[in-house]
Amino acid sequence: MLELFFSAFVTLFVIIDPPGCAPIYAGLTQKANAAQRRSMAIRATVIATGILLFFAVLGEEVLGALHIELDAFRIAGGIMLFLIALEMVFEKRTQRREDRAEKVRSTPEIEDVAVFPMAMPMLAGPGGIASIMLLMARAEGIEETFVILAALAAVMVLTLLALLAAAPLMRLFGSQFEAVLTRLLGVVLAALAAQFVINGLRGTFGL
Repeated sequence: MLELFFSAFVTLFVIIDPPGCAPIYAGLTQKANAAQRRSMAIRATVIATGILLFFAVLGEEVLGALHIELDAFRIAGGIMLFLIALEMVFEKRTQRREDRAEKVRSTPEIEDVAVFPMAMPMLAGPGGIASIMLLMARAEGIEETFVILAALAAVMVLTLLALLAAAPLMRLFGSQFEAVLTRLLGVVLAALAAQFVINGLRGTFGL
């Protein structure tokens, strides 16, 4: 169970990327006061958690309604996660997030960033949704299901803490620390993505 928890935790932590979201959030909320930043951080995390829980619980039913086999989703999800990993290693993912944040900052009428872009697509984006569905598909029995949900809860708590401490963290560590950490996590994610594809191919061809 501990191995499953660690695997699920690492996968979700890498995809949701609390250290990478913190500086984006700090930039988006630099004109807000402390109470507003705290409120938006809490709401963004709660909304993102709700979205991920929805797909964790009903993801397989959604696939069934669309007549998509689970192994096909494993392969597609693994490929998508691998592409995200490449972007992380070469810093393209961070640049895209910063560009999205800059668009929000340049639009004066948008002040509350809790729902967009923080909750979705930054926290509960396509990668996070695919990851939680793939992890839940691996769960055998109610105990493993709760282990994966516990890993999700742990990652979301860390995400909330990262958003709440975004400004102090940026002053403490700076952008170079974030760049190094993002590249390391990208390598880990690439290996996890490859494993998802391998599992999907095994299931499809009976290897």
